[in-house]
Amino acid sequence: MKFKQFIIPFLLILILVMFNRIFLDTFNQANIYFSGNQIYNSESMSPQKFFEKTWRVISRDYYEPTLNHQDWERWKARYHGKIKTQDDAKVAIETMIASLNEPYTKFMTAKDFEDLTTSITSKITGIGVNIYSNAGKIEIFNVIPSTPADFVQLKQGDIITEVNGKDINGMNVSDVASLVRGPENSVVELTVLRNGKKLTKKIKRKEIKIKNVKSSILDNHIGYIQIVSFMGESTPSEFVEALENTKNTDSMIIDLRGNTGGLLDNAVFIANLFIKKGEIVEIIYRNGNKKVINTIPDKEKINKPIVVLVNGASASASEILSGALKDTRNATLVGKKTFGKGLVQKVVPLPNRTGLNVTIARYLTPNGTDINKMGIKPDIEIGNDYDFFINNSKNDVQLEKAKEILNITK
Repeated sequence: MKFKQFIIPFLLILILVMFNRIFLDTFNQANIYFSGNQIYNSESMSPQKFFEKTWRVISRDYYEPTLNHQDWERWKARYHGKIKTQDDAKVAIETMIASLNEPYTKFMTAKDFEDLTTSITSKITGIGVNIYSNAGKIEIFNVIPSTPADFVQLKQGDIITEVNGKDINGMNVSDVASLVRGPENSVVELTVLRNGKKLTKKIKRKEIKIKNVKSSILDNHIGYIQIVSFMGESTPSEFVEALENTKNTDSMIIDLRGNTGGLLDNAVFIANLFIKKGEIVEIIYRNGNKKVINTIPDKEKINKPIVVLVNGASASASEILSGALKDTRNATLVGKKTFGKGLVQKVVPLPNRTGLNVTIARYLTPNGTDINKMGIKPDIEIGNDYDFFINNSKNDVQLEKAKEILNITK
């Protein structure tokens, strides 16, 4: 199974078109801001005005002023007086956005927007499994401990064949995920294939709280912190908790493998804990307007030697953090070249509880490096893009190399 064949299609907003792995209980996304304080806009609006409002937002906020070298007015003229239904508006908006030829600006349906809110709060009503597509089959990648799936003894490697008696053969991961989810305390019936035998499990759905940061101590002196996603609003507090759990160590490994991004503010918060002075990231808006985000002067900075683990799935917010630590803290990057997403999105609530994820800027690392479509090359390139899937650390050559580096500097 080749890692590059994975594509994340689950949340059709903030897409990093890479993997065909989808988390049923967490989302991995891009660098984003929120526009205003409201999570959604419940205002109703006619389909024609709805389209025109979306047109204005893109015209005003899109980071590239020529909007892919086109006359943006043509879209307004093309659909003037022709949009009668919400479906008409959706088709027109998506057609207009496609003309930008840029993968991150996306229209969000009400369901997409609801999913985004769920990912930020890191809570979801489900059963507690991560699933992915393996050779066309929907397979359980892992089972989250102490969740309904764990209680009924679902296992990694189980292949889901039916949901509530419905044959899911040929369905994509997103559609299967929608079938498995449902109201809290409702029951879903899964049929799985394990070692050639079919098993049927009835599972009561519960609210699942997702942890985005995990920590442990390696070799008695190395603090290991894995950031699964920067999306959750609890990521900063979870990271601070992980620092407390590993405070009696003399060095650190920060594992960003498989972390495709999240909230920009979360990456900046964590970078600020390590960088004593200087720049974290430089954001370049439309028409060259710049915003430099500098560290906040503070005596209490973490000065331990750091190794950062990255791979081809480390993107956006992961690249902001790894780039900042590499440029300003001389952190050693180990693994494979990062994804190369150097763009920033803003989520704009639209009427009818929908939204727009629009690219508003690009960013540079502290040394002025534009990593978009280029990625960040690690100091030590080793292993494979899928090494972070390996649970047994003795087979994880990237993690072992990080430990080796820190054991030498001990």
